[in-house]
Amino acid sequence: MIYCPYCKREIEKDWSYCHHCNKPLITDIDRDLNKKLSQSYSNTSFYIPDPLEEEIDFNIDIIHNEELEKKLREIEEALLERERVGEKVGDLLLEKASIYFKKRDFDASLKNLEYALKNFQEEDDFMKISICHNEMGLLYEERGFFDQAIYHFDEAFEILTRLGEIQKVVQVLNNLGNVYYLIKDLQEAYNKYQKALELSEQHKLDYEVAKSSSNLVEILFNFKEYDRIQRILKNNLTFFKEHEDIYGIIQTRIKCGKLYYLFGKNYYEQSYQNFIDVIDLISMVRAQISIYIKARLEWECYLYLGKLNLLWNNDSEAEDFLLKSLEAVRTFEITDNVKEGIVLENIGNMYTLRGEDQKAIEYYNFAREIYEKFGDHQKVAEMFSSIGKINQEYLQNYSESIKSHNNALKIYEELEDYQNAAEELELVCDIFLIKNKRNKALENLEQAKSYYKRLHNQVKLDLIEEKLRMLKDDSS
Repeated sequence: MIYCPYCKREIEKDWSYCHHCNKPLITDIDRDLNKKLSQSYSNTSFYIPDPLEEEIDFNIDIIHNEELEKKLREIEEALLERERVGEKVGDLLLEKASIYFKKRDFDASLKNLEYALKNFQEEDDFMKISICHNEMGLLYEERGFFDQAIYHFDEAFEILTRLGEIQKVVQVLNNLGNVYYLIKDLQEAYNKYQKALELSEQHKLDYEVAKSSSNLVEILFNFKEYDRIQRILKNNLTFFKEHEDIYGIIQTRIKCGKLYYLFGKNYYEQSYQNFIDVIDLISMVRAQISIYIKARLEWECYLYLGKLNLLWNNDSEAEDFLLKSLEAVRTFEITDNVKEGIVLENIGNMYTLRGEDQKAIEYYNFAREIYEKFGDHQKVAEMFSSIGKINQEYLQNYSESIKSHNNALKIYEELEDYQNAAEELELVCDIFLIKNKRNKALENLEQAKSYYKRLHNQVKLDLIEEKLRMLKDDSS
């Protein structure tokens, strides 16, 4: 007899969802939950020291400190013995680096990877050299040194391509795609993910097809290619269910929730249900995963649940979910994480809607600082603009408003984003009119007009011409 893991009522074995509570079911879920969860498809480490030993992976951090310390002592003893008899030590250094990663001592991890790389270079062991470069890329990415991460992933890619290690080539391409995505080079991220997908399909690497297409979905969200996203998510959900991969199911349902959110208000309930289902699934496997993996899975669910409750005017629920999202991000982040900026921005939006203006400005500034560290200039400008609007519309602090709008304007001009630059100039013009500084207002409006001319936006040009005419008439 089989029971629904949610409502505990009896279900049929072939049901894909519970006919009582309408929640998604995984085939033989009780058996599945006893399996080890698959690792994240976002960042791929492929260091396995010995096929007969337990896998050591730079993305797993569930071993207790005492066990890690014991393992480190054993490795140190083995290193001393090997050095004494003149044997190779590269593999032990790799293993030592992975232990330090689990301890979240990233400087020590990187140092041991550098030692291991030097050893393997002396031995011309190109496979292990590529592994060191890949792991170093992951470490630099985690710490926000993206140029170094790209360098090491590129080195790994070149070596693995020469060796004909297609599966590992695909994994490194995905790692490169992740870094380009983080630095907002969406076209290059798309190229890397698409190449990984094509290679996976060409060589019939079914799991890599699913993983690469799952990564590609994040770029397709930015390109608004919703039909393609739907096809990918449908195929991936089927694939992960067939392979009883709970992690894959969770990741795919998170993306389904985001897709329904983007479809608009008629799909908000379906979006909400997907995220709630994911939270339930994560809760069911929480004993098998580290707090870091749990937080990485939860943060976006809580973020969108907060955004949905904001749209439904459920302020207290929205605040609760957004703060849970922030807590989750701060659990798994190593240094400042761009995801924290996203959550802080949404908390700022919440306080804006609630009329808590100073709190909104505070959180927009927190978000801006994060975006600045990650070089996301577009988002920095948006934060300045949001702060400018609050000071203008609600606090009537016009000097601060002009300052914020000018900061946004400068960034938009540097980005050659003339649409947003023109809009900032119009906002500043309105403030100068309130302050009765007509010449300053005209100056800003003329500049906005020049930008709309570049954009061939005739509608806006006509509106501005009319506004200019009225201002000049009033001043004569």
